[in-house]
Amino acid sequence: MDDAPLPPTSPSGPPGDGPGRVLDEPLTEALSRRYLAYALSTITQRALPDVRDGLKPVHRRLLYAMRLLRLDPDSSAKKSARVVGDVIGKYHPHGDVAVYDALVRLAQEFAQRYPLIDGQGNFGNIDGDNPAAMRYTECRLTEAAQLLLDGIDEDAVDFRATYDGEEEEPVVLPAGFPNLLANGSNGIAVGMATSVAPHNAAELIDACLMLLERPEATTVELMEKVPGPDFPTGGVIVEPRASLLEAYETGRGGVRTRARWEKEDTGRGTWRIVVTEIPYQVKKADLVEQIAGLIEAKRAPLLGDVRDESAEDIRLVLEPRSRTVEPELLMESLFKLSDLEARFPVNMNVLDGKGAPRVMGLKPALAAFLDHRREVLVRRARFRLAKIEQRLHILAGLLIVFLNLDEVIRIVRFEDEPKAKLMATFGIDDVQADAILNTRLRQLARLEEMELRREHADLAEERDGINAMLGSDAQQRKLIAAGLRDVRKILGPDTAVGRRRSTFADAPAIDVAAAAEALVQREPITVILSEKGWIRAARGRVDDPSELKFKEGDALAFLVPAETTDKLLLFASDGRFFTLAGDKLPSARGQGEPLRLMLDLDDRVTILALFVYRPGAKRVLASKSGYGFILPEDEAVAMRKAGKQTLSVDAAGACFCLPADGDHVAVLGDNGKALIFPLAELPEMPRGKGVKLQSYREGGLRDGLVFSAAEGAAWTTADGRTRAWPEWREWLGKRAGAGRLVPKGFPASKRFRPA
Repeated sequence: MDDAPLPPTSPSGPPGDGPGRVLDEPLTEALSRRYLAYALSTITQRALPDVRDGLKPVHRRLLYAMRLLRLDPDSSAKKSARVVGDVIGKYHPHGDVAVYDALVRLAQEFAQRYPLIDGQGNFGNIDGDNPAAMRYTECRLTEAAQLLLDGIDEDAVDFRATYDGEEEEPVVLPAGFPNLLANGSNGIAVGMATSVAPHNAAELIDACLMLLERPEATTVELMEKVPGPDFPTGGVIVEPRASLLEAYETGRGGVRTRARWEKEDTGRGTWRIVVTEIPYQVKKADLVEQIAGLIEAKRAPLLGDVRDESAEDIRLVLEPRSRTVEPELLMESLFKLSDLEARFPVNMNVLDGKGAPRVMGLKPALAAFLDHRREVLVRRARFRLAKIEQRLHILAGLLIVFLNLDEVIRIVRFEDEPKAKLMATFGIDDVQADAILNTRLRQLARLEEMELRREHADLAEERDGINAMLGSDAQQRKLIAAGLRDVRKILGPDTAVGRRRSTFADAPAIDVAAAAEALVQREPITVILSEKGWIRAARGRVDDPSELKFKEGDALAFLVPAETTDKLLLFASDGRFFTLAGDKLPSARGQGEPLRLMLDLDDRVTILALFVYRPGAKRVLASKSGYGFILPEDEAVAMRKAGKQTLSVDAAGACFCLPADGDHVAVLGDNGKALIFPLAELPEMPRGKGVKLQSYREGGLRDGLVFSAAEGAAWTTADGRTRAWPEWREWLGKRAGAGRLVPKGFPASKRFRPA
């Protein structure tokens, strides 16, 4: 890949690039240089579009080859195989499959906002089905493609030699409208990618006209003309205006698009949802399969069924599980779970006028297009100027003929070398002499001086106008604007292809989780968690726990009365909280399921507490190292498999999680000393380590108790009896104190309740 000459290292090796050439070069350096050449080729010749015409080389070559085949919109179509053959034979030395895929995409109305190829036959569909083979399909250019090619024969753009040097191809097309932003582009290169959203051409032209009139216009002002993308498949754009502004300023961002839907009444209070437009680049068949999978997996509790009744237009029918469900709630839940809402990434990484990759915002991209249009205008004007000068020169010679017609006829009839005689007699040059000699006698006889002088005057006036235009920026901008207005009539909002398809709306703020919970039938259950971590839910209340059965070696750890609409909070020894829905627990007909399959729990982690979540309630958390704080239960809820870390713990782990129902806290250490202090001394925190509860020389925190001073403190013995602690005030002290030994009769386990 590197053609720089390197000297041979072998004495016998001949110089140059012969078969005996041996290069002594580090492998890493050789690979890096050659990979860099490959990367640059991929970036500039395959993946990134040109900001001027919005095309990649393969697309540009397709359109140019079809133009040479005269596949205009008014002509008959030709086989796609013929076009692909010309492209790969003359311009694009790659596989026919890749070229045909590019041709197909330019013809798909659901992929291109303004299709550049008019395809006849099976060119695929929005379900993702493949097109027919290229030997069966036919194609021709569209009117939009003609706008991109207009003026290419008038020296509007540069040409370069093709890969084999036998043909020429355009470096860029004249581009009558901003195709880059109108049709968008996607591509992945080496180390970079591009993703440009499609837009409405009429809105882009209005923005260009604003820039021509006021080059200092800001992106905010341009967004008055270009409010956002306009996708081929329509949909509703719910991206906030501030986010769109940032994407247009920086060239990076994203656009959230939702399916368009409507409620359809089916009588007797029943209804269904009909989806008529889906987000851009979403395959309809995959979307239907995805929604059906949500129903089967019971992840869409509000949805009952989905059907695809599409013909030429999209029609997806969504049946609610219950007619009492609000349509907005149903759709909001599906937007969160499926591709009915999709995000189109914006990364406007394109090749600038010099062929260098660059990320552009809305204004730089439009400005680059207008600079290109000015260059095209100037080059076409100079091309026309050269033609005018050539014709004026010939007309000057013809006027001489008219004034001396008899002498010209005599010279032509009787002179052996009439050309040389004409040049010598009338002082004309070779071109004028050839023009006179190539004119028929009858035409010479019919030449009228007035007609010649009128044509000469008209051309001279046109020449002066072109020269004036070339020297005036204002006139150039005026002509560019006039051309864009003519294009707007062809692609404007009044045409079938030009009307805006995507609309804008704000996403409603709806609590989908609460709506799903409202559909859950409220029933009493009893949650059973075993010591080895198996959980289940029995219907109703369990009055006699001794009747419960467990696996061999397992026993009851927690028995919690609840309801199917409740959320259950589990506190683990590593300081994390986990949340389970009451209606999602396994049935008590069997042994249940292990928590470790439902949650991300390590084998060394144990469950210290299981209770029903109550909004507004609070808990006292403490670690075995003797630190703790008050946690609002609202901060503990997290419907994630990994749970939510709230208490920071060391290797010893957490100690307890107690309801903050009282005004005093009693803590008990491994050393048998107890300390009581007011609950108000503990801070309320959403997460963290907390403050010190009790000091120890050795060991740590063993147990705790929250109680009310009015009711007094108590402990529970091993046989389940409750014993009051009437003299508990003797253990009152300041938080973080050492405390004193527990009273006589306190359980030997050194706990306020049996473990």
